[in-house]
Amino acid sequence: MPKPVPTFGRHAVGIFFLCFTALIAPAASVAYAQNCGFYTYKALITEVYDGDTVTADIDLGFHTWRRDEKLRLYEINAPEMRGNEKQKGIVSRDALRKRILGRQVTICTIKDKRGKYGRYLAKIFIGGESINDWLVKNGFANYRVY
Repeated sequence: MPKPVPTFGRHAVGIFFLCFTALIAPAASVAYAQNCGFYTYKALITEVYDGDTVTADIDLGFHTWRRDEKLRLYEINAPEMRGNEKQKGIVSRDALRKRILGRQVTICTIKDKRGKYGRYLAKIFIGGESINDWLVKNGFANYRVY
């Protein structure tokens, strides 16, 4: 007589579903940001200098933070805050401030080292939306590869 095949009750299926969801949910929360750079972090934007430079407190995990890190928004260029672009620069900066200052964001770093002016290159996301792309779509910056 063959051995009976073990069956799983409703509770086992429910436990499997909960475990599966617990493992997948954190990954899904940053899925929109995957493959966008070296690393993905949660961050709090503490200052907006201009339309393409911000300061952030970055959560590295395990209760470890990098405070006051300067970030240069990757692949965009916004008007400068001085010279003949000053008025457009102020408009761009103020739009970015209104959109992300004091907010929790997801950042993706592009290189694992600082750039020419001591800033990390990053893409910034809020709720799945790329802030870099938002700036360009709304006329506050242009795409530019350095």
